Amino acid sequence: MRSIQPGGHLEREHFRMWSSLNEWLWQDRLWLPPNSSWAELEDRDGLVYAHPQDLLAALPLALALVAVRFIFERLVGLPLSRWLGVRDQARRLVKPNATLEKHFLMEGWRPKEPQMAVLAAQCGLTLRQTQRWFRRRRNQERPCLTKKFCEASWRFVFYLCSFFGGLSILYHESWLWRPVMCWENYPKQPLKPALYCWYLLELSFYISLLIRLPFDIKRKDFKEQVAHHLVTIILITFSYSANLLRIGSLVLLLHDSADYVLEACKMFNYAHQQQVCNSLFIVFSLVFFYTRLVLFPTQILYTTYYESIANSGPFFGYYFFNSLLLLLQLLHVFWSYLILRMIHSFIKKGQMEKDIRSDVEELDSSEGEAAREHPQLKNGTAPTDGPRSRAAVWLANGHMSAM
Repeated sequence: MRSIQPGGHLEREHFRMWSSLNEWLWQDRLWLPPNSSWAELEDRDGLVYAHPQDLLAALPLALALVAVRFIFERLVGLPLSRWLGVRDQARRLVKPNATLEKHFLMEGWRPKEPQMAVLAAQCGLTLRQTQRWFRRRRNQERPCLTKKFCEASWRFVFYLCSFFGGLSILYHESWLWRPVMCWENYPKQPLKPALYCWYLLELSFYISLLIRLPFDIKRKDFKEQVAHHLVTIILITFSYSANLLRIGSLVLLLHDSADYVLEACKMFNYAHQQQVCNSLFIVFSLVFFYTRLVLFPTQILYTTYYESIANSGPFFGYYFFNSLLLLLQLLHVFWSYLILRMIHSFIKKGQMEKDIRSDVEELDSSEGEAAREHPQLKNGTAPTDGPRSRAAVWLANGHMSAM
């Protein structure tokens, strides 16, 4: 039986299995164009090429970024939020109630009215008191403005440095201005140290975002955010391993161009500096639509779908890479829809208010309950403003990533 075989034999068998898997995974035909091989990308004559194992450095660097972010948010983000006048709304704490707390944690935050009545009877409370308990308990779970501001300030600093750092690296490169040059002599394109450092930093940042997702503010597009970060990490890893750094660098730069404006917009929104927020929102919308819905499909997708195989046939990496880019474009369309809803609200109301992707702080007073249960009518129609307005914007808690 296998369990009584000598340990050395099992180790050799496992080694052979691993070697076979490794050889299959790194087949030339999977990663490189036809008539190309890994042997051509070995370092020689002073030329250095990208190697997949180089990216292992991103793991400890991602952990370092998590630590740097922790320090930054407390030593920079928090004092900055106080200086800009960010104030957390006072919240009333709920009275301890084991029955209601168990239902809140195990069954859900919003019990239906029949279940609410049962819980009220079990606890000897009125229906109104039970509703108020759940409302206050939900508010306790919602993130405060200070936390939102600190998260946005960290992303703002990173995206700002990443964009202008990347722009300085690519400014004198031909493929920045002519994407077709991304395929000149591909895949025999030497690796430049500055490009490697920028690529490694970007990969580490998105890994750190994925690590922090369970602890950061959760929004209604949480699943889309997880998908976005995973696609981004896979894209960066694959593009580096297949020496697609030129086109990958364009994708990174294009996305960073709008993200730091978005984070600045959110910071001023949390600080209730509405005029600055509104101006930045207009700038962000223009940059986002131009880069994600115009430049990305017409320049990036076009060159990867057509110009990349002008001198060689398609291969597995071609289909895999383009599939990921197409998925990224679908996420662009999804977020563009949310931004259009923001624009509709902006035109209608003249200012940014709330985040349609996130829960809103609920009113605590009995007047608030009456307002929700019996909305005041205007000219025979229900109001469109208020905490549950479908035109309420997602900017206040927004967290759109770079890629």
